[in-house]
Amino acid sequence: MLRLAWARSSSKNSRVDPARLLSIVLLGGDNKSHSPEQSRDISGLTPPPASDKSPSLLSPRTSQYCFSMTSRASLSMASGSEGQGSPPSTPQRPPNRLGQERSPYLLQHAHNPVDWYPWGQEAFDKARSEDKPIFLSVGYSTCHWCHVMERESFEDEEIGKTLSDNFVCIKVDREERPDVDKVYMTFVQATSGGGGWPMSVWLTPDLRPFIGGTYFPPKDSGRRPGLKTVLTRIMEQWQDNREALESSGERVIEALKKGTSIAANPGETPPPAHDVANRCFVQLAHSYEEEYGGFRDAPKFPSPVNLMFLMSFWSVNRSSTEGSEALQMTLHTLRMMALGGIHDHVAQGFHRYSTDSSWHVPHFEKMLYDQAQLAVAYISAYQVCACVCLCGSHIVSGEQVFADVARDILLYVSRDLSDKSGGFYSAEDADSLPAAGGSEKREGAFCVWMGSEVRELLPVVVEGATGGATEADIFMHHYGVKEQGNVDMEQDPHGELQGQNVLIVRYSVELTAARFGLSVAKVSELLASARAKMAEVRKSRPAPHLDTKMLASWNGLMLSGFARVGAVLDDKALLERAVQAAGFLKEHLWDAERQIMLRSCYRGDEMEVEQGVSPIAGFLDDYAYVICGLLDLYEATLQPEWLRWGEELQDRQDLLFWDAEGGGYYCSDPTDPTVLLRLKQDQDGAEPSANSVSALNLLRLSHYTGRKDWSQRSQQLLAAFSDRLTRVPIALPEMVRGLMANHYTLKQVTQTVRSTQTHTHTNSKVA
Repeated sequence: MLRLAWARSSSKNSRVDPARLLSIVLLGGDNKSHSPEQSRDISGLTPPPASDKSPSLLSPRTSQYCFSMTSRASLSMASGSEGQGSPPSTPQRPPNRLGQERSPYLLQHAHNPVDWYPWGQEAFDKARSEDKPIFLSVGYSTCHWCHVMERESFEDEEIGKTLSDNFVCIKVDREERPDVDKVYMTFVQATSGGGGWPMSVWLTPDLRPFIGGTYFPPKDSGRRPGLKTVLTRIMEQWQDNREALESSGERVIEALKKGTSIAANPGETPPPAHDVANRCFVQLAHSYEEEYGGFRDAPKFPSPVNLMFLMSFWSVNRSSTEGSEALQMTLHTLRMMALGGIHDHVAQGFHRYSTDSSWHVPHFEKMLYDQAQLAVAYISAYQVCACVCLCGSHIVSGEQVFADVARDILLYVSRDLSDKSGGFYSAEDADSLPAAGGSEKREGAFCVWMGSEVRELLPVVVEGATGGATEADIFMHHYGVKEQGNVDMEQDPHGELQGQNVLIVRYSVELTAARFGLSVAKVSELLASARAKMAEVRKSRPAPHLDTKMLASWNGLMLSGFARVGAVLDDKALLERAVQAAGFLKEHLWDAERQIMLRSCYRGDEMEVEQGVSPIAGFLDDYAYVICGLLDLYEATLQPEWLRWGEELQDRQDLLFWDAEGGGYYCSDPTDPTVLLRLKQDQDGAEPSANSVSALNLLRLSHYTGRKDWSQRSQQLLAAFSDRLTRVPIALPEMVRGLMANHYTLKQVTQTVRSTQTHTHTNSKVA
């Protein structure tokens, strides 16, 4: 949508297109001898062919996914490193002003020879008073290519001096400031057709972008300019051709303001739920990959929002072929993910995404928001399977596995991503130092295994096993471990996983038992014991970086995970953990005096919870996700305090973010003059759009409180997104669920779900 909007505007209004604009910067003039293709090739905006370790620019459709990074996950919270992405090769310099910040990402850059500023008025004032362009660098602490650009460029004395002398340099953690990230990523995507992190954007002193890209190498490579060249050309053009830079950048921003506008027409109502849901199902079915599940070939993401929609679609189409197909797509995808290498079979939890179509070789970082949404998806699948079996419409086997995986995820989060205050940390990195030694971090070093390691760890001959098989023989057969390693070269272009194995379940326990002439119970016990031994070995390996930033939004998602799983499984410990998380949010991320949510807080040096120097006010997703978590907790515990706080937060959200003219919520404070675009996120990606979540929150609150204005507001929100829902509902599957809930009407009923001998009471709803 953004590219089309820009194309329409540029064809009518622009005299300098984005590719030509960057050509002006790099070539020193509007040199018409260079074709647009040649200009793109030298621009630095188009990366080399994507691989596991190359920065890949993204289309707007996949803007939530960062292919540009490869990070690693940690087993132990206590041992997770909070240091820089790579070990420093020289003694640390005195800290720059980022040393006063609390963001782990900003602290990773605190010893660069760059005069970095955090995003704020001090930097803006300096740019205006000195009339210098701004260099804005955006990333996050578990981003592989952010680490690379820091090591190659930001630790370089010459580049650091060039940046500091000629630009006002601002470093932003995209997870702290999603508003800033969204505005400038929208610019980069619109002018280049893609985006990713690290994001590099040059701005005028009044914060208007004129050039943007992602990762730049330090020196020229072929026809790709290095950062040194880019900086030199921008400096020249800032002096000699400034008007062209500013005017073209201004036209892009004006085009984006029009192209990103989302509003309902006067009197418009939401589109027909039945038609939109059917179209969403058809679009998802078209992209479904039948052999291994999921919705593309590779790279393959979990996409919980798609799975939740398909289960809702089944719930209102149970007797139809389409409904059965939707359920099959969901359950097959969840099963294959649970068997795959994207699932950590030793230390639990899920890695970010798979580099192949079979869910085998992942990028190894673990994100809190993935754990939260997948826990809900797996427990929902368990409920659906139990419902199918109880209703007798048809038989679904293996339902217990979905509950087991949900528990598995929460075990990982409780152990490795939990703060003693009740909050949850953001992520574990993908890269770590090899156990065998070395100064360079490697992809997956913490998580992978050599065949010889497994044999040394599991040497015991198993009594009664066919052919005198050892524990290692059985384990290696079951998890696809090979002496030469099981990672294809295509999935390891940099040779970091050579000779290594990523565990993936190749056979069922029943087939493995039959292969070695053992009972199923014996093999299950053997495999569990082997995994426990391997977990102990992993504790002794150098741990990956742990991002101990605690975000209100992601903590809200995780609150839902513990509340939903605890309610379905009638697990008091999980529900107590959910209550603790809600208490943490209220104590540390709710400013009662100003009546606002705060975006983030941090783990201090003494393991205490700290705030930043300038606490960041919460954004739309902080309110929407926390409200959803509170409603889930209320349903699970029936404690009215959580419903009351949810009502209070919804009132504040309405006051701060609601668009009274066009309907829907802005992603950030629409009155903030430093945020150039007033955006309403129109895509459910790695995280659901906060507008999608709000559509359901409003409806649920209306039913609980009897407030009709919230039900009406939900309708107005859906009407604002009517065009997007009608044309490409696959972009907003979570919002389609909200549309379906509005149409089919929520009904509060008590449903009994059997889990062995446990009876669980939940609220059944379409959404």
